[in-house]
Amino acid sequence: MKGIACKFGDDINTDLIISGRYKFSISDPNELASHVFEDADPDFYKKLRGRQFFVVAGNNFGCGSSREQAPLAIKYAGCHAVLAKSFARIFYRNAFNLGLPLIECDTGKIKNEDVLEADLKKGVIVDVTGGVSLKIKPFNKFQSALVEEDGIINFYKKHGGLDLDI
Repeated sequence: MKGIACKFGDDINTDLIISGRYKFSISDPNELASHVFEDADPDFYKKLRGRQFFVVAGNNFGCGSSREQAPLAIKYAGCHAVLAKSFARIFYRNAFNLGLPLIECDTGKIKNEDVLEADLKKGVIVDVTGGVSLKIKPFNKFQSALVEEDGIINFYKKHGGLDLDI
């Protein structure tokens, strides 16, 4: 995976990712994606539409409500993965259930719009712009399968259940 970094700080909550005003009014994930991060940057989606990108943040990304719309909007906006120092627990679970990879690593040296390359199998992120290579916390077998199958529903359909011995 290769794309540009879209940098955010610490404690990015789900309301900043996708405003609560869309929680019940939009069910189409593509339309939901068009509003991703609009309270932080009204042109976020327009600037990145069709581009390859990563969301990069600090600690506690995805805190706040447990709404699935937050990782869904990020995924459908075209984000390869979210890189952060840490994630809120419910966001972490929701994202993998939707097949959106979350990568725990030290994001401190990554700058906005740096070009990044990620190799999840090798467990490394390369900041091409900054000349830095970052080791990442590896996924367990089930997380890898959820990402490969594009979420828990597709995994269930393919394997006929949620057997962890895949």
